[in-house]
Amino acid sequence: MRHGRQRHKLSRDTAHRKALMRTMSKQLIEHERIRTSQAKAKAVKPEVEKLITIAKRGDLHARRQLLSKLGQDKFAVHKLVEEIAPRYSERPGGYTRIVKLGPRRSDSTEMVFLELV
Repeated sequence: MRHGRQRHKLSRDTAHRKALMRTMSKQLIEHERIRTSQAKAKAVKPEVEKLITIAKRGDLHARRQLLSKLGQDKFAVHKLVEEIAPRYSERPGGYTRIVKLGPRRSDSTEMVFLELV
C-alpha cells in the first residue's frame, strides 16, 4: 500500500515527470541556482536533497546510485561528490532554499529561485 506516499504530479505522465526531475536536478547541480515555477521547485527540492545526502558518503556505491538517478551524467556526479557534498559535511539536511520572485507576467505563475544554501 502507498499510504502517505504523495508526490507532485505536475500534470505530466510518469516518464515526462521523471525526465523533468532528472533535468532540473542536473541543472541545479551544474548552475547551483535555477529559476523555475514554485510547483516545480517544491517537487524537485526533496529529490536534490536526497542526492546530496547520498553524495556525502562519496564511496563507489554512492557514485553508482547517483549515476543511475542522474541519467549517467558523469560530470554532474563528479561535481556533486567532489565539490558540493564536502560543503555540507557538517550539515544534517536543508541543503536547498526557495526564494520567491513574484508572478510571471504571461500567466501569473509564481516564480522562484531554487538554490543551494
